[in-house]
Amino acid sequence: MGAQVAAEYPNLWPETIRALLVHAAEWTEAMRATYLPRLRSSKESHEQLVRRCGFGVPNLNRALYSVADSLTMVVQQRLRPFQRAGQQPSLRDMHLHRLPWPTGALEDLGELPVEMRVTLSYFIEPNPSRRGQSQRYAYQSHGLRFDVRRPTETVNGFRQRINASAVAEDRGRPPRSKDPNWLLGIQNRHKGSLHCDIWRGTAADLASRDSIAVYPTSGWWKTRPALERYNLPAPYALVVSIKAPEAAVDLYTEVANRVEAPVEVA
Repeated sequence: MGAQVAAEYPNLWPETIRALLVHAAEWTEAMRATYLPRLRSSKESHEQLVRRCGFGVPNLNRALYSVADSLTMVVQQRLRPFQRAGQQPSLRDMHLHRLPWPTGALEDLGELPVEMRVTLSYFIEPNPSRRGQSQRYAYQSHGLRFDVRRPTETVNGFRQRINASAVAEDRGRPPRSKDPNWLLGIQNRHKGSLHCDIWRGTAADLASRDSIAVYPTSGWWKTRPALERYNLPAPYALVVSIKAPEAAVDLYTEVANRVEAPVEVA
């Protein structure tokens, strides 16, 4: 499947192909019946499901193409996680991406249920040390995280919250979230170097979630400055999609018209 995606889109990075295959996967009914409770699907149950079954069975057609009731945004970027301005390296970059969702169309859908899926893929450099890995960030060269702006937040408020979360996690305090609509949640999804989560809510609520941040967390590039790896860039792929299966509006065409329309620059 990865080879077919690469043949269809030769400009995609390995991080992106990996992200698309995971993004296009779905759990089978047998997987759900085995690991999810029958009455209510909690975040802990979904964490166990991901631990045992990954994100399900990939769908090649979904990885290759968007359809009328769903659309996918793919971002390929490089982020510099750390810098050394003083004695020790510190956190450096955060990327803030604007989501080109058809805000008016989503607001018109009102209380219609929709789904947003986010996948963040990157590769780490393992720690070259042969000593036992006793610290939390001793193995990975760096880590990346994502979060989405909440309906009541301004862009500046969102940026400040992400900065505070990045600093807190860098100091060893686990991240916390007050956004219950995520399937896994910020405390469960950020493991390994591939992070995927699903938000479910109303179209009107999604319309105001128009920004997503990608930011770094610690690793041995930062904690072992003698190896001089702290200035390296970290490539990543971000895949975000929304799906509204009950919507009468063609979301894909709405966004295509916005993206392809010429813009006059003064």
